[in-house]
Amino acid sequence: MKIKEGIRNRDQKNSKMKTKTTFVPVLSIKSRITDIEFYKKAFGAIELWRLNNDDGSVHVAAFSIDGAMFRLHEEGARSSSPDKTGSTTVTVGLTADDVHAVMEQAVAAGATVLSPVTDYPYGYRQGEIRDPFGHHWLIEKLIDKDALDNFVNTATDDK
Repeated sequence: MKIKEGIRNRDQKNSKMKTKTTFVPVLSIKSRITDIEFYKKAFGAIELWRLNNDDGSVHVAAFSIDGAMFRLHEEGARSSSPDKTGSTTVTVGLTADDVHAVMEQAVAAGATVLSPVTDYPYGYRQGEIRDPFGHHWLIEKLIDKDALDNFVNTATDDK
């Protein structure tokens, strides 16, 4: 495997860095994928590093969207891409200041709208897309905290 590009600290392996607990989703993609520019175009993601297979296809790549990291990894014995299974088992939530703009940018980059942007009674503005690799993304913003609190309190009172 070859490292295509990366930002790495050479002293990192010898340092006693504190690790902050974070959630880093790993999204499976089909084997032999070479073009993963969608995430840069759709969400302004920054590619942190990539390991390519000898044929130039992506083995694993790490991205950051406004400091939130995720990875793409080619499918293997323990994981299957949505293209292979015909479905997905997770929806990635992505908060954004302008849900409409992010949705439009994602569609322009190749996403398919699953649910148009809607303001919901529980206080969120949300829209859902499917990326070119079959993964579902819920683009959202909390627009009314009082509505969310009332919704949660009502649901809790019903128990």
